[in-house]
Amino acid sequence: MTSCTSLQFDSAALGHVWKQLLDSRNQGSVFLTPQWQQTWWEQFGDSSKDLMLFLIGEEAEPLGLAPMMREDSTISFLGSTDLFDYHDVILGRGEPGAFYHGLVACLKSETWQTLSLESVPGDSPTLQYLPDIFRQDGYAVSVEQEDVVPGLHLPPTWDDYLAGLRKKDRHELRRKMRRLDESAAARMVRSSGETLSDDIDLFLDMMRESREEKRDFLIPERETFFRATVQRMYDEGFLRLLFLEVDGERVAGVVCFDYAGRRFLYNSGFRSAYGNLSVGLMLKTFCLREAIEEGLEYFDFLRGPEAYKYHLGAKDADIYRVIVHR
Repeated sequence: MTSCTSLQFDSAALGHVWKQLLDSRNQGSVFLTPQWQQTWWEQFGDSSKDLMLFLIGEEAEPLGLAPMMREDSTISFLGSTDLFDYHDVILGRGEPGAFYHGLVACLKSETWQTLSLESVPGDSPTLQYLPDIFRQDGYAVSVEQEDVVPGLHLPPTWDDYLAGLRKKDRHELRRKMRRLDESAAARMVRSSGETLSDDIDLFLDMMRESREEKRDFLIPERETFFRATVQRMYDEGFLRLLFLEVDGERVAGVVCFDYAGRRFLYNSGFRSAYGNLSVGLMLKTFCLREAIEEGLEYFDFLRGPEAYKYHLGAKDADIYRVIVHR
């Protein structure tokens, strides 16, 4: 029988095994890193939740890891959809079926009424294996689309990218870039370790100013999580905190994470006084161009069908919710 071990974040083996699993398949979501998930647990884990980090298989040759938690009678992935755009298990090199059968056996030994697995990528083996295994054992299972996560496979050059846009979008983007060039001296700058703390303050201020819903989103607990995550992602080399300067003044900012050949556009903000220059969109465009120049493979705009994503060439991918009832 496949072994199942429940670990804690302070386990000496966990960090090594987690990284080994991520590296084994070059699994491409920054939200699956132990740094992201531990930061969330440190901020939002409390006595109402049970941490369930299930290692399936032996530590020396793990089949995979399922970062989960239990609250009341529901088991879910660790984390919440307001701060995670993707959830999933982390698979090893072996045949996925063995992992999923082991995970189901592990879950069946736990106490729960509902298994609610949100934000699972449409191409994940989780959707291929887990519902069928539970159904075969007589459980009620539903799989439903949860949201879209638009993204773009990056071409080799900026010219190739522009050529791939719809004619109207290409014309409009060039028009806005010319207007910015003609109106001001503009450049993109990247935050450094020496200025990171002040730069986070500035970025959060831009977030609040740019949209009311972002101001409402930044409750103290989420802001604390954001600050801690940005620092940890910087320490790991994943963070790209970028600003657009116009005539020497920073007027827009984006937080991105570069991980496993992808750039994830996590959040953004801008100064409303510069809205006539479309500074928010222009910074996202420069951020995308830099990703192409750095040889990244995919630009992920993350959750939500905002119109600007499609004007910049994004295509929809889907994320799904799996619900299992005992």
